[in-house]
Amino acid sequence: IRVISARMDYLPETSLEVEELLEQPAKGVVSRYALGRDYHKMMRKRLQTLARKIEKHASPMGYRVFVDSAPVLEKALAEKAGLGWIGKHTNLINRQAGSWFFLGEIFTDLPLPTGKPVENHCGDCTKCLEICPTQAIVAPYKLDARRCISYLTIELKGSIPEEFRPLMGNRIYGCDDCQLVCPWNRFAQFTAEADFAPRHGLDTPELIELFRWTEQQFMERTEGSAIRRIGHHRWLRNIAVALGNAPAEPAVIDALQSRSQHDSAMVREHVQWALDQHPVKDPG
Repeated sequence: IRVISARMDYLPETSLEVEELLEQPAKGVVSRYALGRDYHKMMRKRLQTLARKIEKHASPMGYRVFVDSAPVLEKALAEKAGLGWIGKHTNLINRQAGSWFFLGEIFTDLPLPTGKPVENHCGDCTKCLEICPTQAIVAPYKLDARRCISYLTIELKGSIPEEFRPLMGNRIYGCDDCQLVCPWNRFAQFTAEADFAPRHGLDTPELIELFRWTEQQFMERTEGSAIRRIGHHRWLRNIAVALGNAPAEPAVIDALQSRSQHDSAMVREHVQWALDQHPVKDPG
């Protein structure tokens, strides 16, 4: 079996730098990869097309395409294929393209020459370890996923541990901090794919507006998006935490109180935590 590893740049050219957005607590921060259309189907189709073209120029072959669709060690395979090296933040880094890209693979029985791994160029840099809001990168090349904001806001199905909630700031879906500070991302290119352009204003969204979305609106506005997979309840959970970290303005408190009787116990818990961050002052 041979593996063809491929990458696709996804960084959109947005109207506001992420660093600026993180300093505006009334707005939400969505990981750059999730601003546009879900990459899974799109990249899978591209790899299927590539596999068929290889067949035309080579010979009939057995193959299967993967894009986060099976327990495949994508980063390790890409590293062995020479697409880059795994950085201290555990993401793959390419010397000419940084790390803002997706990975996919074609597993095939076609005999192919093997690639050569490239040298690690992280050097003495520790920017990614130092910037992580929850100190999830516990050592170079070692990530504690249980502390990672991407895990907490996307993969975690239950309650977010209280110790991490204040550290999440206004990050409501994923976290890009370790990539934002990586020096190699100065070479990253904006994506040329229109499908990865931000949709529904998610590049600079107002938290209160997102918190008002009904479940139907959530389903409609995340159609074709990677965000839809977390469902409306986890979406509200994440935004409630961000509102708890926002300034204690009347509009913020009103928004939270509007969800205080939500059907979901998980949503109610996070809303109550957020309200507790904004205690009502005694007029006396």
